[in-house]
Amino acid sequence: MYYIHTREDMVRIPPDRLGEDLTKLTLELARQVFEGRMGPDQKLVVLITKLKLNGASRVVHGDGAVYQPVKMQMLLFDIRMQEVIEGLVDQIVDYGAFVRFGPLDGLLHVSQILDDHIDPDVGGQRMIGKETKREMRVGDRLRSRIVTISLNEVSPRESKIGLTMRQPGLGKLEWIDEDNAQEVDA
Repeated sequence: MYYIHTREDMVRIPPDRLGEDLTKLTLELARQVFEGRMGPDQKLVVLITKLKLNGASRVVHGDGAVYQPVKMQMLLFDIRMQEVIEGLVDQIVDYGAFVRFGPLDGLLHVSQILDDHIDPDVGGQRMIGKETKREMRVGDRLRSRIVTISLNEVSPRESKIGLTMRQPGLGKLEWIDEDNAQEVDA
């Protein structure tokens, strides 16, 4: 999910800020431009950890700004199809639950929670299995699998990520522990 990546790029320094400390200014501007956005290979740039000025600045005709080549070390967040993730239930809605994992949210549709009919209790912020009586609430820790990904490059927080828990070894962590204990007893 998280990994460090090194990348070379250009940072635009506006003319009104040219009198400032170049290294600090370039790091500040690079963070504004790159952090929280999709970076190389559809991966979310979480944080620029290091930045090094990489050669002489350039001036482009017709633009009063200076373009500074930089070498950056950045923390990226990557998700992949069929990846198993652990997250927290962030919100319960009529059609499912939003699960927070890392800097993103995924939707766990009611049909993908249990092999049981689910009764959503939006007011109580919980989901209840009709026959099993298993309960899932806001703040519960879950293990689920990513089954659909539609990344929004402009606004990564609005990406659509579909999750499932209808496979062995997935579900609310307490349910997994209960199921494992039953298997040991059997």
